[in-house]
Amino acid sequence: MKRMLWLGIGLAVGALVVRKVTRRAQAFTPQGIAGAVAGSAENAVGAVRSFVDDVRAAMAEREAEIHSAFAEGTVVPDADPAWSEEGQR
Repeated sequence: MKRMLWLGIGLAVGALVVRKVTRRAQAFTPQGIAGAVAGSAENAVGAVRSFVDDVRAAMAEREAEIHSAFAEGTVVPDADPAWSEEGQR
């Protein structure tokens, strides 16, 4: 009876190992690699698209500030970004 139990456990473990190895091997086929690369490219494109949207929103906000200041006749303070040469002096 013990031998049958161990035989059953061995078969189950063997089947699980074969499934895992087959999945890993599939990941290294040309189709598997192409799928991984496509997924990475989609993530990169999404990140760049999000960045561009953020920059456009900030640009539109700053442009609206400048237009409203111009319409009111007030002076818009100069931007002094930390990365500019004058900002480092």
